Amino acid sequence: MSGGPTDQSQWTYARPSVPRRRTSSTEIWQIAVAFVVLTLDMSFVLVQFRAAFGATAQSLLSSLSLGIVLVGAASALTGFLGHELAHKAVAQRLGYWAEFRWFPIGLLFSLLLAYTLGFLFAAPGATVVSGMDYSERRGWGRTALAGPASNAGFSVVFYAAAIGTVPFGSFVTSSLLFLAFINAWFGTFNLIPVGPLDGAKVLRWSAAYWGVAIVALAGLAALAYVGWVYGSPFFHLG
Repeated sequence: MSGGPTDQSQWTYARPSVPRRRTSSTEIWQIAVAFVVLTLDMSFVLVQFRAAFGATAQSLLSSLSLGIVLVGAASALTGFLGHELAHKAVAQRLGYWAEFRWFPIGLLFSLLLAYTLGFLFAAPGATVVSGMDYSERRGWGRTALAGPASNAGFSVVFYAAAIGTVPFGSFVTSSLLFLAFINAWFGTFNLIPVGPLDGAKVLRWSAAYWGVAIVALAGLAALAYVGWVYGSPFFHLG
């Protein structure tokens, strides 16, 4: 999934000389494209699950419904966009320039996998930070932890909403449980302490914060997944 905040020296676009607290047109259109692609990714994955992996590539488009697309958009909006903007907000609060930059090959690959196999492997890009030295463990750790923390917040809200909507219909409840799961899973995945993922930066800063965060998010993901599978946050049908 998302690679988390990264040093701008790894990227090849024009670099500003001073930190900025604004959003450029480049960031806006790149994050918009990533949002649309991830919405389609999530929609295709949901269609494949609903069809028990039996849908063909030709039938996927005709199987999409407004409800599924809206759930896919909500997944991308909270799981991805909220995550990246949380990185950006914390980095800017610390006084650094930060903007999202896409990864076109990753976006294309994710779309192909979701469309053909119903498998989600999203690598949309990363929030790029300028001016923060690698030795600043606390700054990198706080910036990295902000993304998974936002996912945890969304997951709790969606799960609570699912409990409140049980009397109103299974599709609404199931959709909210899916949103709770996808946010918690996204946050958990990004806390794996390898490579460019958030977990490596958080663990390098504080093992305690990393441990609490990954246990909490993994627990939320498991809880929401079981509820989604059963169709109810109380783990029973009907």
